[in-house]
Amino acid sequence: MVNDQPTALERFINGILPENPTYRQLLGMCPTLAVTNGMQSAMTMAGATAFVLICANIVVSLIRNLLKPHLRILVYTLTIATFVTIADRVLAAYMYDMSKQLGPYIPLIIVNCIIVCRCEVCASSQAVHIAAADAVGQSLGFTLALASIATVREVLGAGTWFGIAVMPAGFPNWVLMVLPPGAFITLGLLLGLVNWLTALWTQGRKAKPTAA
Repeated sequence: MVNDQPTALERFINGILPENPTYRQLLGMCPTLAVTNGMQSAMTMAGATAFVLICANIVVSLIRNLLKPHLRILVYTLTIATFVTIADRVLAAYMYDMSKQLGPYIPLIIVNCIIVCRCEVCASSQAVHIAAADAVGQSLGFTLALASIATVREVLGAGTWFGIAVMPAGFPNWVLMVLPPGAFITLGLLLGLVNWLTALWTQGRKAKPTAA
């Protein structure tokens, strides 16, 4: 039987751009919109999500042959909840102010569609090293998305990046950008930019054989 599923390298690369969880799959929109008013909160969320995603993918892959079809979602949820609890307690212990700032969004990682999706699509049917590569790729893709949105919002809304002033004195801060409407505006514009660049790249690839 021929295995037509993606390899570890393909899973890793696809997660970063071709199947970016935010810009291509439109998953995890709640934290994407809620925590990207600053780079510090965005990167903390990205790190916590990456930890949970990688650990959950590995565990689900290890027990994939024991999963029962009617119980698999329950097993995913319990596995994810275990690692979310670890991440939440570590943040509360060592980054208390950030933990309070993120509020309920760390516990809500339990129902993050990105993690459940990767457990179902990859980890439940492929080997551990492939599941791990998939999780790392998706985590990098999610981090890239959060970083791009948070950079635009923090720079334009507060004139800072990671809390460090980067705009010249007298620059009028666009307060709207650090408010909820700014999240929707930034996400919409960046989605449009990604789709436009993707269309240009696709057209360029199609034009090469013709030119030859």
